[in-house]
Amino acid sequence: MTGCPLCNAQSRLDLEGSNEMQIPRCRFRAGAFVMLHAGLLVTCLSLSAQEGHPLVGSWHGDRGTGPKNRTDVTLIMDWDGAQLTGVVNPGFESMKLHNAKLTPKDWSVHFELEARDAAGKPSRCMVDGKIDRLGSDQRTLTGTWVCGSVTQDFKLTRDRDYSH
Repeated sequence: MTGCPLCNAQSRLDLEGSNEMQIPRCRFRAGAFVMLHAGLLVTCLSLSAQEGHPLVGSWHGDRGTGPKNRTDVTLIMDWDGAQLTGVVNPGFESMKLHNAKLTPKDWSVHFELEARDAAGKPSRCMVDGKIDRLGSDQRTLTGTWVCGSVTQDFKLTRDRDYSH
């Protein structure tokens, strides 16, 4: 008889002429196998669950009055647990979000911007939208973008987060 060095399970050589050994069930190996797979499952679930707040991140898309009259938009948003902050078109002509609000009941979003009209004069913009495809990693934000007397529609898609 020989034994498993890890759990002392015993094996026997079949002496009736078959030269086959009866292999015992090693309790250590079975336990290690189960623990390894349970650990992998927990790790995979925790990585996929780290998507974060539905608004946080960068969004790209466009706005305009029709299909041929569109303006590219980049929106960066953050949520600190109490306040929604962000910026539209980061860079030289960036516009900071003001009065930004999220209504989780219907996932509607509102924010205001200080933009400049074609003549360079300040113009207050009101943006109202709704998050669609909430569970998707490429969710969308669609709605209306009103600057002065001009009403535009917009559609932004959240960029995928490849950092996880």
